[in-house]
Amino acid sequence: MKLKLIECPRDAMQGWANFIPTEKKIEYLNQLLKVGFDTLDFGSFVSPKAIPQMADTAQVYEALQESDTKLLAIIANFRGAEMAINFPRIKYLGFPFSISETFQQRNTNSSISEAFKTVEAIQNLCQKADKEMVIYFSMGFGNPYGDVFNAEIVMDWAEKMRDLGIKIIALSDTVGVADNQIITELFTNLIPQYPDIEFGGHFHATSENWQMKIESAYQAGCRRFDGAIGGFGGCPMAEDELVGNINTQNMIQYFENQGVELRLDKEEFAKAVEISRNIFI
Repeated sequence: MKLKLIECPRDAMQGWANFIPTEKKIEYLNQLLKVGFDTLDFGSFVSPKAIPQMADTAQVYEALQESDTKLLAIIANFRGAEMAINFPRIKYLGFPFSISETFQQRNTNSSISEAFKTVEAIQNLCQKADKEMVIYFSMGFGNPYGDVFNAEIVMDWAEKMRDLGIKIIALSDTVGVADNQIITELFTNLIPQYPDIEFGGHFHATSENWQMKIESAYQAGCRRFDGAIGGFGGCPMAEDELVGNINTQNMIQYFENQGVELRLDKEEFAKAVEISRNIFI
């Protein structure tokens, strides 16, 4: 399987304190669509009260240019999914499903069992609308709340998702607690156990430990990685300002050093980096 890079400007922008003008978002996203990423996590259909930065997602969508890069939007409930399926160019609907009961309540105001029923309902909706769900296992490498966590729990939920027909699961390091041992254990068990599922890594990290996380996942067989230019972002519901997304510039350099052919347009990428400096200020 070839390596896929998923660029996540939505994750970078959603917790940004100052509202980013719609025109700036459109300019940035259209530039990112020229780079050659597999997928662009561009926006979300969630409560504007909870995430005011994403209130203009529909307006932004209408101004996006055609591209081979696939579009992904985050939804947190069935209502959001009903909105998202009306946009033809959105291929993926991403849903944050927490391995931590505490965080599921915090993030979507529901229990894990309720969230799973929501996943089932949205999956049925997606199959009828020719969309595909991407399940994010929030707190997928552990949690800071004392909720029980181990690899068996993750494996069990992966099996339940497989039974629903879910084809993509991204393990999310929501508050940056993943270490080499748990990363290796999860990917080396999940990937061969569920060959029909594409497992990805959505890591949050510091400047000191990002490479360990990417390297551990890559060596364990992961070939799908989320990142964000500049390393901005993180989940505003997690209340942790110490960690952000993996910096896309760092990921590109790491994979190129491994001899991986990424097929990205470097000139267009450089322009995107330049635009980002006028957004995250």
